[in-house]
Amino acid sequence: MTKPVLILGFGNPSRGDDAVGPLLTEFLAQQSALSGVELITDFQLQIEHALDLQNRQLVLFMDASVNTVAELCFQRIRPAKDSSYSSHALSPVALLDVYHTITGQQPPPSFLLTLKAEQFELGSGLSAAMQNRFQTACEFVTQLLGQPQLQVWQQRAIH
Repeated sequence: MTKPVLILGFGNPSRGDDAVGPLLTEFLAQQSALSGVELITDFQLQIEHALDLQNRQLVLFMDASVNTVAELCFQRIRPAKDSSYSSHALSPVALLDVYHTITGQQPPPSFLLTLKAEQFELGSGLSAAMQNRFQTACEFVTQLLGQPQLQVWQQRAIH
């Protein structure tokens, strides 16, 4: 049976702040009250992940980003073609577009949580700033999952 909420944490655990998506997923895996949540961790989003979106009520993508001004950004996303559409790794919006293309249906309501990243050196851990953001994100996502409803998540959207 498909769980209603899907969380995809992606990034490279060996590249500094890029590890934050997988680390958030790992944190959530240790929580006991996640019976309706499926967690997936990967280095990057692939076209095959479109199939993971089927029969979901909510989807949350989690990643590090150098393209955000805010320390933590949580926003609703919708399908769109972008420059990642023809590459080996997809952005969350491109993945939603792939889902729409292959199923002919709108993807489930989807959100993207990004944390501002600063360092990506191979073999390094999280930067001190990202460690603080990680703690904030753990609390934020725990609160989200306490109320896994579209209206609640839309009200929590921040940029």
